[in-house]
Amino acid sequence: MFATRTLTALFLTGALLAGPAARAAETTAPATSATSTNPAVPAPPSPAAVIAADQLLVAMGVKASIANTVPKMMAELEQNVTTTHPELRDSLRQTLVAIKPDFDKSAQQTYGKVEALLVLAMSEKELEDVAAFFNSPTGKKYLAIEPLFFQKLQDVVGPWSQQLSTDIVAKAREDMKKKGADF
Repeated sequence: MFATRTLTALFLTGALLAGPAARAAETTAPATSATSTNPAVPAPPSPAAVIAADQLLVAMGVKASIANTVPKMMAELEQNVTTTHPELRDSLRQTLVAIKPDFDKSAQQTYGKVEALLVLAMSEKELEDVAAFFNSPTGKKYLAIEPLFFQKLQDVVGPWSQQLSTDIVAKAREDMKKKGADF
């Protein structure tokens, strides 16, 4: 969920950093420009765009989050199984060590897909600008406070949204009842 919020914030930040003038100056999006032989095939991203996307995902903690998923899940499995079957600890550890490389490979593939999503969503310049922002002192502070901010945001917006839903239904029922319709 943190990565989702961070990616959303990333796109909003990218739009703010680029501004309307920069958008108007761009005539084509580098990652989606068509090739001369097949207009439906997007051009491959530049190596600089891929590097900038990687820097951005590292700064945002997405790369580490994906890399830590396999060990975390394996540790949880070991904990859950050995709680009820302590005699399986050594054998299960051997199994987990043996199967880990395959799952690590899937984590790398998943990261590649996430990186590709970002490269296709933003131009090389935008990626570089946002990566520079997140690696700046202000960007690092933003990344540090973001989880707490979004938790506090949810604490404010969640109850309001629930109350709003209740109030809208009540008001609509009241108004419709005056018109002779009851739901």
